[in-house]
Amino acid sequence: MTPDNKVFQIISNETKASIDQMAVVTPSIYASIFSKYASEHGENLENEDELSHNIIETECSNLANLQTQTSKNAVQLSDNTTKAINAIQKKDEALLSEVLKETQNLRAEIEKLKEAVYKDELTHAYNRKWLHDTYLPGDSKSFLDNGTLVMIDLNYFKEVNDTHGHIIGDKVLIFIANELKKSKQNVIRYGGDEFIIIFDINISFDSVLNIIENLRNNVMNKKLKAHNAHFRTSFSYGAASFKKGDTLSGTIELADKSMYEDKIEIKKRVKGL
Repeated sequence: MTPDNKVFQIISNETKASIDQMAVVTPSIYASIFSKYASEHGENLENEDELSHNIIETECSNLANLQTQTSKNAVQLSDNTTKAINAIQKKDEALLSEVLKETQNLRAEIEKLKEAVYKDELTHAYNRKWLHDTYLPGDSKSFLDNGTLVMIDLNYFKEVNDTHGHIIGDKVLIFIANELKKSKQNVIRYGGDEFIIIFDINISFDSVLNIIENLRNNVMNKKLKAHNAHFRTSFSYGAASFKKGDTLSGTIELADKSMYEDKIEIKKRVKGL
């Protein structure tokens, strides 16, 4: 992915996050919001046709490779099943050992495929598809279980990109994702500089707040380096408990409200980078 495409991926994520709560989105609404974020990142859309062509080529190639590998794995799984049945019927331990080895290799390949589908390319946090498939399987919009959702949004991230460039901005996102993973919970990159952490029901709401507050303090106390300059970063957060049957959108809305109240307070303590 070229640096320009990385910027447009950020813009796309920000656009998708903005329209996620909208009941109806027309092409012109999407284009208007996309143009707004593109302008904020200093990008123009004059070469949109060329950019779209390159993206389509890349995505089609990735999809074709994914389909090819999936088909190969399906064939191998079928072959291994047939071998296993024959080995059991004939009590052939050597063949069973061969099947076991092939199946272990197949499992490793499947894990790689799952990572390609479910992991954010930049931060290696989970992506939205993983969030929906894991907590809202099928066409459901509601949670299957109880828990706590924490919405996290970086402070002054646009200043990072404007001051130090998008490459440093990417490194900040990776740094934040790695820090959030220290929670030992599932971390999802939800938008450009937005993350979600899902906490298990066994962790109390107060414990969740303590964990996130400690993570934030650790982040704020670390100096980051960009070229010959040093700076600090921080994030705001909001938490909302959810129960089985609660909607993801409703829970995010509650966490969002709490997060923006927190953002007002944290920006009183942190003035820019």
